[in-house]
Amino acid sequence: MKTLLLASTALVATAGIAAAEVSLSGYAEIGVAGGDNIEDQFHTDIDVTFSMTGESDGGLAFGASIDLDETASGNAFNPSTQGGETYFLSYGGLRLDMGDTDGALDAVMQEVNLAGASLGDDETIHAGFNANSGLDGTFDGQIARASYAVDAFAGHFSVEMDDSGTLDPVYGLGARYSGDLAGLTLGVGLGYQTQEDVADLIGLSLDTTFANGVSAGINYTTADIDGVSDDGTHMAIGVGYTMNALAIGVNYGEYEDWALSNTPDSSGFGLAATYDLGGGLAGHLGYGNSDDGNDNESDTYTLGLSMSF
Repeated sequence: MKTLLLASTALVATAGIAAAEVSLSGYAEIGVAGGDNIEDQFHTDIDVTFSMTGESDGGLAFGASIDLDETASGNAFNPSTQGGETYFLSYGGLRLDMGDTDGALDAVMQEVNLAGASLGDDETIHAGFNANSGLDGTFDGQIARASYAVDAFAGHFSVEMDDSGTLDPVYGLGARYSGDLAGLTLGVGLGYQTQEDVADLIGLSLDTTFANGVSAGINYTTADIDGVSDDGTHMAIGVGYTMNALAIGVNYGEYEDWALSNTPDSSGFGLAATYDLGGGLAGHLGYGNSDDGNDNESDTYTLGLSMSF
């Protein structure tokens, strides 16, 4: 993605500030969308993101970003809520992320939409897809996550709090290995997330990339939900292929006894393809098919172009 630097990179050299940079990026989509119970229609979308980074005299990196299409409610500018903005501090392998960021379970697990992308997220909105977000968003979505990375390993700890103090926080722990093994790029993630007297989630993901452009991933999550006799489970698998300008991905997922959902036994699959036309222009195709577990099937599709600036 091309980046436009504001005010000639917005370089600041005042006392106490080593350097600061503000950048602006944009993304737009045009196309058509449709599916079951959805009339064929035009699809248009636009997004603008401001990113700000800097570094202190002592080498502490810091930054923030805001996604303008997430700010319509004004929550991004309220200190007690989040509306699509993120913040970070980092020093060496130690890092703190706050705001609209992933909890520890989500941070370490690999989603199975491995290649290609659609305009309408058809490959990730079907009834079998799990974004591994666990209990993220239980409250206002303000998450604090501390992480430490050394070599191929990274550990994460996260907290999301109830601002009213009425309910227990959501806590998360996770660890991830990302490295080369026997000629393969291998990733392993293990995460845990809990809210007392509500639910305990444990997730494991495996992913790999082969030299021929093929990638594959699988994840599995169990949910021990308070007051429910059977543990809920989710399984998903995905395969991707990238060759030159073309990227194609397919994924399948299914839930069983997932009491956190209105459709505890749902399943589905998705497909996405992207062709890079160069200069920030790309073509996209997406399709998703869902089964809600009650013999009700539905599908969605999108087709069109994206523009990155």
